[in-house]
Amino acid sequence: MTDWDASRYHRVSDPQFDWGQRVIARLKPVAGERILDLGCGTGRLTQEIRRVALGGPASVVGLDRSGSMLAVARAAVPHAGDTGSIPLVHADGAALPFRSAFDAVFSAATLHWIHDHQAVFESVAVALDDGAGGGRFVAQCGGRGNLQRMLEHTAQLQALETYREYFSDWRDPWNFAGPEETTQRLHAAGFHEGEAWLEEAPVHLDTAEKYADFVACVCIRHHLERLPLPLREHFTQDLTALAARDAQPYTLDYWRLNIAARKARG
Repeated sequence: MTDWDASRYHRVSDPQFDWGQRVIARLKPVAGERILDLGCGTGRLTQEIRRVALGGPASVVGLDRSGSMLAVARAAVPHAGDTGSIPLVHADGAALPFRSAFDAVFSAATLHWIHDHQAVFESVAVALDDGAGGGRFVAQCGGRGNLQRMLEHTAQLQALETYREYFSDWRDPWNFAGPEETTQRLHAAGFHEGEAWLEEAPVHLDTAEKYADFVACVCIRHHLERLPLPLREHFTQDLTALAARDAQPYTLDYWRLNIAARKARG
């Protein structure tokens, strides 16, 4: 599997940044808190967490399994030793290399890229300190029903003779979970006061060009990497043509799964 085009993602990911800012508002970081940004990407939200912490900067660590995302983040966030430096860690969110190290774990637009949510929640619980009140887990990712209309279009294209052979063993690379199973997994992982809920968050792209640019980078990169180079642009343009005929053209039907939980005290 190829890595992200992180520079392109940094340019087009304003919707993810906007959603993430609302998750930070739920996090309510405060000065001195130790916070992990799980799936920090290019570091935009990681820096925002540190900046908006009440009473002064929080101590934030960014973590991502994408080397290309971290390369862009390293160019954007303060370096180690600088004022306001933010450590960046290359690791898997389902196997965090921390134990009782954080007061809070934050995650935005990441968890749906990890199939095993139970492993993620258990790893987050281990990484959280269980001190006074228990560590907090505040997150958002793609949830049940996410991008359903666009994925119906991609399935239609995958079945065409032009593309069919490249998708014979296709497996969805995401896990768009619902709130019920998410709440059960949180409790099984050792969280109490675990809550999960869905939020509709459509994204409208103004033009065919903006739609094609966004989906090629963010939504269908796993589809495209299966295709030979000459067919990748054709697939993107065919998908864009289908989106143009939607009731709301060039609109992505995003659904966000919100998570708010606290680790049970040991």
